[in-house]
Amino acid sequence: MDVSASSKDRILELIQGNPFISQQELGERLGITRSAVASHIAQLIRDHRLLGRAYVLPTTEPILVAGGANLDRAAKCIGPARMATSNPVAIRESFGGVARNVAENLARMGLPVRLMTAVGDDASGAALLKHAREAGIDTGPSLIVGGGATGTYTAMLDPGGEMVIGMSDMAVTETWTLEAINSRRKLWASTRMRVVDLNLPKELIAEFIEDSRRSGASLVIVAVSEPKMNRLPKSLQGVSTLILNAGELAVWTGRKSKSLASMQAACSQVLDQGAGSIVVTLGGEGVLYCGEAGKIQHLKAPRAKIVDATGAGDAFSAGVVAGLFQHPEDLLRACRIGQRLAALTVGSRASVASDLTPAFLAAPHRIKKSHESH
Repeated sequence: MDVSASSKDRILELIQGNPFISQQELGERLGITRSAVASHIAQLIRDHRLLGRAYVLPTTEPILVAGGANLDRAAKCIGPARMATSNPVAIRESFGGVARNVAENLARMGLPVRLMTAVGDDASGAALLKHAREAGIDTGPSLIVGGGATGTYTAMLDPGGEMVIGMSDMAVTETWTLEAINSRRKLWASTRMRVVDLNLPKELIAEFIEDSRRSGASLVIVAVSEPKMNRLPKSLQGVSTLILNAGELAVWTGRKSKSLASMQAACSQVLDQGAGSIVVTLGGEGVLYCGEAGKIQHLKAPRAKIVDATGAGDAFSAGVVAGLFQHPEDLLRACRIGQRLAALTVGSRASVASDLTPAFLAAPHRIKKSHESH
C-alpha cells in the first residue's frame, strides 16, 4: 500500500472528526513530521478533497469569488508626495487584485473559497495561483491566458500610508468571454454565494446577475473604481448586496453631492433599481448600509492606526461577505466584521493581514452603540 496515500487518507479522517485540528497534532497522531503533514494537506487541497484554511470539506459549497488578480506594487513616499516630479519611495511587492484579496481574506478566516480570475502564462501568474492554492483557495475555474501578461496595480502612498494615486493594468481580465465562463459553469453554477468585482467585462457581470436572479443564489457585487461603474446593468435585480464607495455611488446615480442626505437618497435609488441591500464606504467617516426594509443607517468607523491602507477596502468587503455567509439577514453584523477586518488590515504592511486566522470570526464583532447613528 502507498504509505503516502495511507497518510493522506488518515489525515482526512482526522480532519473529518475535527476540522480545526492543528498540523502539529496531526503529525503527533500519525507519527510523522509537521512538514510532512503540511505537504499532504497541500496535496489534498490541490486534489479538491479539502477546501479552506480550516480544512473545510468539499461537502460545504464554496464561496465563488470572480474578478481581478494582479501583482501589487506599493511605493510609499519617504517625504511629502509631490506631483510632476521624482519622489523618493520605498517599494514592496505582493499579490493583490480585488477578487484575489477578498478570496485570501475569506480563506484565512477558514471559509471555503473558489477563485475565478485571469492571469497571464508568465512567472507572476504561476506564482500568484500557487500562492492562492497554498492559502487554501480552489483556483480551478481560473483562466491562464496564453501570451498574456498578469495584471499589475501600482499605488503611490503618502508617508502616512494613504493612497495618492493608483495605476492599474488589468488588460488580462478583459480576455474573459461568455464562452469561457460557460465552459466552467459546473464550477460556479452550483455555488449559493458569489462575489463578483467590476473588473470583469460588462457582459459577464450581467450573466452572473441574471443567473443569480434565476437561481436565487446570493450575489455580492464589489465596485472597483468610478470609471468601471458603467459595467453594471441598469436593473440590479439579482444583486443581493452592492458594496461601493461614495464616489462610485455618485457616478452610478448621477448625484454629485456627497452630503449625507444626498447619499441617503442615492442609496434609496439603488434599492429602487432592484438591489437587495447596499453598503457605502466613507473612509474615516464609517459606512452607510441599507437593507430591504429601506432604512438607511450610518455606522461610524472604529479607531485604527494606519500603517498601509492598501487592501483595506477589499478586507472590508471580505468581512461583509463572511458575515453574510454566516448570517445572511444580519447586514449590521456583516458591516461590523468588515470594519474590524479593515482596521486589522491597515495596521499591517501586507494587503491581506498575515495574522488573520479562523479565530477572527469566532470573536465578538461589536461596536459601541455610540458608533451607530441614523
